[in-house]
Formats: sequence, C-alpha cells, structure tokens
Amino acid sequence: MLYYLYKLSTFLALRVPLKISYRIVTFFSDIFCVFAKSDRRNMRANLEIVLGTHDKKEIRRCTREIFRNFVKYLIDFVRFSKLSKAYIFNCVKIEGRENLDNALSKGKGAIMLSAHLGNWEMGGAIVAKMGYPLYVIALDHRDKRINNFFLKQRACTGVNVIPAGSQLKSCFRVLKKNCLLAIVADRDFSEKGGLEVTFFGKRAVFPKGPSFFSMRTGAPTVPVFCLREKDDSFRFVFEKAIETEFTGNRERDKRRFIEEYTHVMERYIRKYADQWCVFRKMWPEQVCK
Repeated sequence: MLYYLYKLSTFLALRVPLKISYRIVTFFSDIFCVFAKSDRRNMRANLEIVLGTHDKKEIRRCTREIFRNFVKYLIDFVRFSKLSKAYIFNCVKIEGRENLDNALSKGKGAIMLSAHLGNWEMGGAIVAKMGYPLYVIALDHRDKRINNFFLKQRACTGVNVIPAGSQLKSCFRVLKKNCLLAIVADRDFSEKGGLEVTFFGKRAVFPKGPSFFSMRTGAPTVPVFCLREKDDSFRFVFEKAIETEFTGNRERDKRRFIEEYTHVMERYIRKYADQWCVFRKMWPEQVCK
C-alpha cells in the first residue's frame, strides 16, 4: 500500500500545482489515518509522553496532523527534480548557517544530526543545493521499488547515499574530505543495538553511530531541523555544534554525547510534536491503548 501512496504522490506532484497537491493528499491522509490503526495507536502513545498530557482531543489532533505532514513531506520529496535555488530563497528561512560553516572550518568534516521531524529529506536537499558536499546514511527500504525511488529522488538534488550497515570506511572518508555526513538519529536501527538515555523523562534507545564518528574523527556535530510553517514554507535551523569533552572513558563519553543531542531534539519535538513522523513506539515500556 505504501508504494502506491508514493506513486499517487508522484503523479499529483508533477502535474498539479503544489497547493492543490497538498489539499488532495491531506484528504487521503485523513482516510488513511482512520484505517492505520497500529500506526495511529503508536503515535498516540508517543504523543502522550511528548506532550505530557492524556487530553484525547489534543492527541487526536496531533496524530491527524502528523499524517497530514507526512503526506506533504512525500509531495515535497517527489518534487525534488523541480527544487531550485529560487524556491529556497523564497520559501525557506535559513537560520544559523554560520554554525555549519564554523564546523567545517576545522577541516575535519561535520556530522549533521536530525530527526524524523518536519521534512528531513528537504533539509538534506537544501544543503546539497546550497553547494555543500553531502552524504546521508540511509536505511534501505524492504520494498526495492520504494528504495530505488528514494535513491533516485535524493540523487537529483546532489545528495549522496551511504547505505546503513555498509563499511565504516565510507563514512570516515567523507569526513576526511571535509564533507558533511548526515544522520537521522531519533531511531536506532542498528543490529548491535544503541544506547539507552533519558528522553522526555523516560528511557529510550538511540544510535551510537554519531558519537562513534565524532569521537574517532573529531568532527563537530551540528543538529539541524527543517520545519514546516503554517503557510507551508520552511524554517531550516542549524544549531550550534555540540560541545562535548571526550575524556577517554568511551561508554561515559558516548552517553554524554547522546544526551547532549537528545536534549536539543526534545526542544524541537516538543514544539513541533505534530510534525514528528515516528510511526513506532519510541519507549520500550509503553503500553499502547
């Protein structure tokens, strides 16, 4: 079903004006929300923790908006072949670009960390269109048709893809060339398992990869978020690089590093909870109702 949702989005996005495409897919997303019981249940459980409330009306509203924002993300994604510098200039408010430039000025490359928040794919495309050499660690989709579709869309904006689980040497080479390595780090998909830290007051598992690359290379880590505004323009924020002193105690240093960037994520996810597109339970002890 998901593949055909992508196909519908592609058909609309390339033939219909953007605003009309948004209206059509949000209509279908409301229908999909009704039938996607498992996803809806997981999101509501997540939102109870993020929002700190059991207000069913507010949680239902946020859940519906997440589905709507997700299909808008799809429309944007399939329109990447039309993404231009003029669009970025007119429709994207960029904040903190100097933080990225300062990180790269050290000559060790930089790690861009984001979350499944707003439109993370648009963020990568914008960075590439701005002229930065960007490599993204991405998980292969189980459906090869969808995977090939994603690879094609990323490539047309100049984004290079490193498959998750591939040789670490590829990532080290990227940083050694003073390029950008992007990781969406609010979910751990590694086979070896991540590290548990406190997230919104409860224990959650996050990937060790970002801390590993930073500790091994000295590359600065810059949290970035591409957020949708009410008028469907974007606010693209580059936060200041995470400053963590590595002491030599690997496990403690990894934990401190992950805690630093998850604190940044908390601020943005709390404010833009209706744009956090995580369709699985985030906290192991959750009971979905």
